[in-house]
Order: sequence, then C-alpha cells, then structure tokens
Amino acid sequence: VQLQASGGGLVQAGGSLKLSCAASGRTFSSYVVGWFRQAPGKEREFVAAISRAGKTTNYADSVKGRFTISRDNAKNTAYLQMNSLKSEDTAVYYCATNWMITSSAYEYNYWGQGTLVTVSS
Repeated sequence: VQLQASGGGLVQAGGSLKLSCAASGRTFSSYVVGWFRQAPGKEREFVAAISRAGKTTNYADSVKGRFTISRDNAKNTAYLQMNSLKSEDTAVYYCATNWMITSSAYEYNYWGQGTLVTVSS
C-alpha cells in the first residue's frame, strides 16, 4: 500500500488543522493506521492509531483530548483532526500502516512521505 499525507501548514497556537492520509490499493481496510510525528532534532514519536474498522483508537498522552483520529475506508483515507494546537506540536507528521495497534514505529511497515505542521506561538 502507498500512503500520502497532506493537510499540513502554518497555524497559530490554539488553532486547528486536519491531516489526511490517502492510501492506494484495495486493501486499506485491512490495515491499522497510525500517525507519528518528528520534530527537528528529536526522535519520531507516536501520536495516534486506529483499528481496521475504526472502532478502536489509541492516543499519546500529549495529544489526548486535543487530537482525533478517524478513517473512511470507502475513501481509502485516514484523518487526524488536531485542535488546540501548541507550539510543541510543530513537527513533520507521518501516517503509516500496520497489522495491529501499537505505538512502536518499528512495527509499522508502510509509511507516507510526511506533511509539515508548524504552530506559531
């Protein structure tokens, strides 16, 4: 499966952005989708993940209550709605697929190219 993340941009602190992860292929619904982010000089970190049917989600503590992951299998697309953005949310955001919900980046086998989110304070 090929993934393409989009929707990043520059936003003021307290604002919102919605990222999209478009997947090619007819097996998108077979995969768990995860979002990760990597800030300059830092390691890639887990943000959120969603199960195949979208019934189970998991979030990093740092984004819980502010970010919402969702998916539309009919459109082969996953989303990350980001509200109440903070300067520390500035990073390149990546989507990835896996067979199970996990926060470990090493378990994800397909990755999109990333989209930059910059939050100005």
